[in-house]
Amino acid sequence: MNALNKVFEWITRVAYLNLLWIGFTLCGLIIVGLFPSIAATFTVVRKWVSGNTDIPLFKTFWKAYRQSILQANILGYIAVAAGYILYLDFLFVTLVESDYMMLLTIPFLFISIFFTLTTFYLFPVYVHYDMKVLQVIKSSFFIMVLNPLPTFVMVLGVFGITYGLWNFQGLALFFSMNLLAIALTMPAHKAFSKIQEKKDYLSKQKLMEE
Repeated sequence: MNALNKVFEWITRVAYLNLLWIGFTLCGLIIVGLFPSIAATFTVVRKWVSGNTDIPLFKTFWKAYRQSILQANILGYIAVAAGYILYLDFLFVTLVESDYMMLLTIPFLFISIFFTLTTFYLFPVYVHYDMKVLQVIKSSFFIMVLNPLPTFVMVLGVFGITYGLWNFQGLALFFSMNLLAIALTMPAHKAFSKIQEKKDYLSKQKLMEE
């Protein structure tokens, strides 16, 4: 019975987080509120994944939202602008009939894949490390490249959640961004831990050599 209560408690908690994401996105008229709300959602999920499961949910979300209004919007809209440029490039490559354009298809495909996978890491890196926006983007790319297994798990998680929401759209009100944040944060957290272990090992090796 206690286990069942725990399950329902977590379902309620996760659903409440999604409602906070929607509510604060709307409070910021979407344009200003979307990316800070995403950052706040990832902040809460990161604390959960790190073992801080008893945090005050609203207070933690609100604090992260306030602190992220500027940086998260810059980060988010850089990603949107880059995605839009890639979309225009896609239209250009596909609509212009030329043998030279065909040669650009494969490089464009690789760039698009790398871009998409890098965006998976943007907000996990943003809420985990104290970095400037350009450092977040650069670090997200390199962490993605150096950690293929967590990246693959992210792809499976995002695909599974998107597929589920597409077939059960009524659940999106309570389970959408929160589930995506969990699906991205858990593998990213493992990648961050692996990086930290390597740093600690190299530091010990350096001390031993001295």
